[in-house]
Amino acid sequence: MFNDIGPLELVTIIVLAVLVFGPDKLPKVIQDVMRTVRKIREFSESAKQDIRQELGPEFKDFEFEDLNPKTFIRKQLDNDDLGLKEIRNGFDLKKEMAEVTDAVHSRDSDSTSSASVSAGGRVDMTKKPEDGTDRDDRPPFDADAT
Repeated sequence: MFNDIGPLELVTIIVLAVLVFGPDKLPKVIQDVMRTVRKIREFSESAKQDIRQELGPEFKDFEFEDLNPKTFIRKQLDNDDLGLKEIRNGFDLKKEMAEVTDAVHSRDSDSTSSASVSAGGRVDMTKKPEDGTDRDDRPPFDADAT
């Protein structure tokens, strides 16, 4: 519940509690707070039990934590019914990248694609004008327009 509170923050809270409530009343305040937290937890658990009873036996395995989107997605992805583990385990990224690299390097230079292959076997992906000229037709930079 309070996983992100560091030691300095905890000491600060304790010092503020002692200053606000005083050392005489602090144990009574802590007892009251703990009693309230227990009552809230009991109320929450009884509400969960009532909802489970109202849903019926079909939802006996229903957990309220599954309503959290992250938990729901994680649980669905770990489900073996979809076969995602086999797909994930059967996919070798290095092998796939090697196949793609081999396919790119073994491409013929007379292909009809718009990318041209240079002498070193590399594909030139830069945009060049159709007429073969290599001119720079960028519009002038206007500092006032930005």
